[in-house]
Amino acid sequence: MKIVALGTGTSQGIPVIGCRCDVCTSDDPADRRLRTSAYIEVNGTKLLIDIGPDFRSQFLDNGLWDIDAVLLTHEHNDHVIGLDDIRAVNFMQRKTIPFYMESRVAGEIRKRFEYAFESHYGAPMISLHEITLSSFSINDVLIQPLRIMHGKLPILGYRINDFAYITDAKTISETTLDQLRDLDTLIINALRKEDHHSHLTLSECLELVHKINAKKTYLTHISHRMGKTALWSQELPANVMPLQDGQIIHIN
Repeated sequence: MKIVALGTGTSQGIPVIGCRCDVCTSDDPADRRLRTSAYIEVNGTKLLIDIGPDFRSQFLDNGLWDIDAVLLTHEHNDHVIGLDDIRAVNFMQRKTIPFYMESRVAGEIRKRFEYAFESHYGAPMISLHEITLSSFSINDVLIQPLRIMHGKLPILGYRINDFAYITDAKTISETTLDQLRDLDTLIINALRKEDHHSHLTLSECLELVHKINAKKTYLTHISHRMGKTALWSQELPANVMPLQDGQIIHIN
């Protein structure tokens, strides 16, 4: 399995427009973060998790062009609003791209991208597949949706083989924690050090990381308020690392 971190930032990204803090003005590439998304290649199948406003530049920057399916975690704009740019992938692959999501999210996609479901030239070619918390397969890849709470909003994480991807979490139930046992690699969000009503803080994240006990954990969905990556990353346990845009992770 190959995982490409397309983006590791929050809804504003880093640098934030107009901000002159130490992080937003940093010349360290590790402090530049596009909106959160990941690309996964497993058994020849190519999956995209979330398709935010930076999708076009993320694909160009990483030399990517093909997708077999898109998995959506939830309907917030920083996770879905790049959908229109799937048109370029449609043109290259000459096929419709299936999107997998919960029914509530499907309803939002139909409203925001109503034109994509009308018959006219140039619209995105997508098909919506509503999923529950039951596992499902894309080609021969088994995918387990995970219930995650983003404040009061129920959203999805995903487990694929010994890898799990979680973003925008604030709380994770014991039932979901049981589904996260025996992981090789975990990607999970850590927004900042100060409390937030709908996102894990660094300390809250590390408590969950300890419970899950994956062999390796990478932190994503990071705000400029976390501070410079070179500084706060020194506080992390040995098997926990900050994820960076463009980083590639291989899992045997």
